Amino acid sequence: MATSPRRAGVLAVLLAAAGLVPAVPEAAQAVLRPDAAVAEAVTAKLLARASTDGKTSAAADARVTVSRQHRGWAFGTAVLVAPRSHDAHPTGSIFVARAEAGRWQVAFDGEAAFAALAAESPVVTADERTVFTTPAPTYAGGDFRTGMALPFAVGQTWTLSGGPHGWGGSEAPFSSIDLAGGDQVVRAARGGTAYTMCQGWIRVIHDRGYSTDYYHLWSSISVNGAAVAQGAYLGYTGTDVTCGGAASGRHVHFALRQNSAYVPIGDHGIGKWVFVGGAAYQGGARHGSSWAGVGGALYNYGVLGFTQGVVDANGGGTLTRRSGPGSGYTALGSLADGATVSISCSANGTTHTGRYGATAMWNRLTDGSWVSDAYLWTGVNGAVNGWC
Repeated sequence: MATSPRRAGVLAVLLAAAGLVPAVPEAAQAVLRPDAAVAEAVTAKLLARASTDGKTSAAADARVTVSRQHRGWAFGTAVLVAPRSHDAHPTGSIFVARAEAGRWQVAFDGEAAFAALAAESPVVTADERTVFTTPAPTYAGGDFRTGMALPFAVGQTWTLSGGPHGWGGSEAPFSSIDLAGGDQVVRAARGGTAYTMCQGWIRVIHDRGYSTDYYHLWSSISVNGAAVAQGAYLGYTGTDVTCGGAASGRHVHFALRQNSAYVPIGDHGIGKWVFVGGAAYQGGARHGSSWAGVGGALYNYGVLGFTQGVVDANGGGTLTRRSGPGSGYTALGSLADGATVSISCSANGTTHTGRYGATAMWNRLTDGSWVSDAYLWTGVNGAVNGWC
């Protein structure tokens, strides 16, 4: 569907006044009338891609919103509505399009052509261009750091109502979890640019190639590339299925993406918890040696910094701090299981075996003491802040 000119204009003014929308290039504001030809070209590409993936038929319901358009350029969102049933969720993309020789060239986020078009387009903001065109590392390289909190207020405790599962349900990858309770306010897990994919569904695109999806929201914000900070309000938990799927009770369906594709949430650190998969909707999360399964409580400890670690004494207890990188050095004190530490550099020392295996690497903390990396979760199998 396409937003009407009048509604788009009024909405843009109101959101800009509220500070929710970044400055869109003046040229892009000159044309508000969505072009039906753009929507038709995006719809055709969306259906063709879904058909190739075996996920839909030509009769599927595609909803395209052309949110910005100017002089042969267009930008917006494209959503393929899912059946209103269990194990079904909508799919959607952000697109950039350019008119060439009377035809629209369309690229979805995640495609090679998307970054190139975004770099040239006058309807893409400077902040969006930075995110869309910056190459990102992938978790496949062994880096599972996200810089994210859980998608609710830091300091609150919510219930893990559904363990790792697919965005659509039981299919792989298990990118998603279900969260409920607390004050019911869903917040951005990390800063980024936010988009309303459809009613009740917000996507926030972050740095390092990550993005997060939030579905089933009630009273969700309406945004088109708004800059949001970590912890920004996105909506309330709900049961909205405007774009398909099912929801049996109030919750947020939270999913992790990288490089514009859903990726396993397992092994990633979010809110200082490490998620662990199992059968669909099972599994759980670990903070240090503490475990929370389905129905368990998740306290939002906030963001784990990229040069920090969480103490995992592999069964509880404490971790000894020493004056050098080895167990033969003087003990300087201890750290509680689950504590957060900041790392200044790393060096090799005596070998120890923790939950994730054996390592000779030791980390020098910012207070000058040393701890074995075998008893820390950092998200990286190696030094997080260089070598001493």
